[in-house]
Amino acid sequence: MARANYQPKLPKGLQGTVTLKEGAPTQSVGDQDEIKNLFPNTYGLPLVEFVPSADGKSDATNTSVNVGVILSGGQAPGGHNVISGLFDGIKKLNPNNKLYGFLLGPGGLVDHKYVELTAEVIDEYRNTGGFDIIGSGRTKLEEVDQFESGLKILKELNINAVVIIGGDDSNTNACVLAEYYLAKGTGVQVIGCPKTIDGDLKNDQIETSFGFDTATKTYAELIGNIERDANSAKKYWHFIKLMGRSASHIALECALETQPNICLISEEIQEKGQTLDDVVTYIAQAVADRAAEGKNYGVALIPEGLIEFIPAVKKLIAELNDLLSSPEYAADAPADRIEWLNNKLSAENAPVFASLPRAFAEQLTGERDPHGNVQVSLIETEKLLSQMVAKKLEQWKAEGRFKGKFAAQHHFFGYEGRCAAPSNFDADYCYSLGVSASELIARGKTGYMAIVKNTTAPADQWVAGGVPITMMMNMERRSGKMKPVIRKALVELDGAPFKTFASQRDEWKKNTCYLYPGPIQYWGPSEVCDKTTETLRLEQQK
Repeated sequence: MARANYQPKLPKGLQGTVTLKEGAPTQSVGDQDEIKNLFPNTYGLPLVEFVPSADGKSDATNTSVNVGVILSGGQAPGGHNVISGLFDGIKKLNPNNKLYGFLLGPGGLVDHKYVELTAEVIDEYRNTGGFDIIGSGRTKLEEVDQFESGLKILKELNINAVVIIGGDDSNTNACVLAEYYLAKGTGVQVIGCPKTIDGDLKNDQIETSFGFDTATKTYAELIGNIERDANSAKKYWHFIKLMGRSASHIALECALETQPNICLISEEIQEKGQTLDDVVTYIAQAVADRAAEGKNYGVALIPEGLIEFIPAVKKLIAELNDLLSSPEYAADAPADRIEWLNNKLSAENAPVFASLPRAFAEQLTGERDPHGNVQVSLIETEKLLSQMVAKKLEQWKAEGRFKGKFAAQHHFFGYEGRCAAPSNFDADYCYSLGVSASELIARGKTGYMAIVKNTTAPADQWVAGGVPITMMMNMERRSGKMKPVIRKALVELDGAPFKTFASQRDEWKKNTCYLYPGPIQYWGPSEVCDKTTETLRLEQQK
């Protein structure tokens, strides 16, 4: 109850009477001509910022609104507070305004499944984790019949605006939907909100996606607990896989918070063109060096998407995808697909495939996702690496290069962090995003994403506003076709967070420098319970 009664803090620009300040027109981060042609009605819009009204008068022109909200994609801590902020924001505009939640993601809009979110419902979910207030889903809004089906229920409920809370793909869909509804003159606005624990929805305008703060603090607590155990028992190496298929932000942040012996950064491995054996040798050498000092234990962090960043394995996966989807494979229906593939793979990829343990080769060739791609999250990369390290250490022991002991434990931290109760930062940040979305709606904006900046300052100094979604887009090949998408943010190897990590990792690798962050704190000294991620602090040097 005490947590439910927590009142999230708001930026000054969202307190009291608010006015909107417009900036200069924008352009997309890449492929300007193509993006402009695809989004002629929502391209080039200005950045906007909300500021306190100088004369006490609001410039809102659209105060009587009904709003629909959708949770899209994987869960992230703070989603309920976005909805709470949105609810409070539209009720402040006009107490008669209504908020409807579409159930189980974008599919709820298409299939007309919804519920009205009243004060009684909202109050049960304030400051809680998860997306269970209305559920989430991964239906993509790409087809005209979907747009038209959604429009039918929006008109029935007299809904003037839709807020889509999601990651880069979900917000790309929001932009497509906004363009369609604007071009047809439907009067329906579409606003996005930046969500993903992976941290890869980030750019000059979005300092961090919501949920990243809570998830990394939750994982860091667990990693710290394991480090303490490793340092107590002194007999295991713990291989910990962390969520983050497309980028290593979670692994990097957790490393900065806990100082493990090893943290692999996928982007660096790709940049250096390292092989799987290079990665295994790096870990094995760290194990051998610590064993030489009597330390037969350690902790290694591994990003979920690591395997796809190793150039040789990436090429192998691409050929496996082609072979397993080929008519020849379907026709042969081999009883032993590993043996069949060994005979079909190219001279370049066959040795890489042959070097893999059988169990891992089977995971790599298992059931594909709907796009025909390997399901990376199902690949036990942490076990693959520990097995290959063990094999290399056996070779070194026979050669007299290793005289220690090696025993591994394996962990995958994913779902443990996606629905955790939001940290104070995420509770405040998400609530502010929701209120900002309501203010964008009140001014007739569409094709915008709600944003909050200056987030390493106290919350009342944060800057709220909106960014045109087209500003973040470029063209990329998806499923064999060039499509407009929001550019993902990878770990920048010349950025302050990675440089700070790189400057210390040799010390962490050799010595035991573990940090034990403990659980997320809601009450206590501000430097404990209100601190931002190390990533944000280092990026903004505050």
